[in-house]
Amino acid sequence: MTVRRLNLLAAAAVTFLATCGTGVAQSYPSRPITLIVPFPAGGGVDAVARIVAEKLAAGLRQQVVIDNRGGVAGVIGMRVAAKATPDGYTLVMAHTGITAINPTLYVNPGYDPRRDFTPIGLIATTPIVLMANTAFPARTVTDLIAMAKREPGKLNVGTPPPGTGAFLSAELLKAAAGIDFTIVTYKGTGPLTNDLIGGHVPIAFNVLAPAMGNLQAGNLRAIATAGAERLSLMPDVPTIAESGLPGFEAVLHYGLMAPAGTPADIVTRLNDELRKAVALEDVRARIAADGGDVLTSTPEQYAADIDREERKWGALVRKLGLRVE
Repeated sequence: MTVRRLNLLAAAAVTFLATCGTGVAQSYPSRPITLIVPFPAGGGVDAVARIVAEKLAAGLRQQVVIDNRGGVAGVIGMRVAAKATPDGYTLVMAHTGITAINPTLYVNPGYDPRRDFTPIGLIATTPIVLMANTAFPARTVTDLIAMAKREPGKLNVGTPPPGTGAFLSAELLKAAAGIDFTIVTYKGTGPLTNDLIGGHVPIAFNVLAPAMGNLQAGNLRAIATAGAERLSLMPDVPTIAESGLPGFEAVLHYGLMAPAGTPADIVTRLNDELRKAVALEDVRARIAADGGDVLTSTPEQYAADIDREERKWGALVRKLGLRVE
């Protein structure tokens, strides 16, 4: 066979493969997509996931089904997602705790956010909030610190599971203020919010989504936020940093990921649809109503964000000597 004929055959093969790839991209999606939420229904991650699922379904013209796989601060759901077929039909809703805290905090999380997943894009950011039952006597962070110093270890502070940003915020407060209290962990932010309203735990580090309605109705009270600046929805609520602990900051970044090996053209398509969804006025309004701000990115920018957040939170976990079996 001549060299010229070999070259022609090689060129034809390349053209055929390129055409097949284009066909896959054009046909995607041809069936429903599963969006794994590694936390129980009713929590902050679930709230963001349902907003995104609705808009992706409209943009992709295919159903997006929510699959809540709560357990161990997102570890269970992430393990399931990591083993899914990388074909674009299984996605996972991630946040900072899952991608930047769990890998260092847990001795064996069972997944690696870099090796086992492909970032699609960021969605939103929201601060952690220190909130209390209305009967709780402390009105400020200063009051809380004084209370904890009077009776070390006796105050119960609720948080979602170890590995979440809210849990690390509680540990950070203990270290920054030099106080001791008992951290009571819950399976998710929904159950935590319910027990906070019922007075079963007097104060908690929590996200806003499951608690916003009760904060606005006066059933809960926000003591301080952990963002760099005050929230526009709660301008009278100070930050923890301005309450005597400068530099204290804890925010969560929400993003969409897929199993590693998902075709690049599908990742690009999903990123395009995600950015369109987040740009919609009603999506921005819904995220803002839950106390968040939209935060878009390319897949590469999301990967860089995971690296930055992991360095920050991983360093804190190591500094505090926190490890979970």
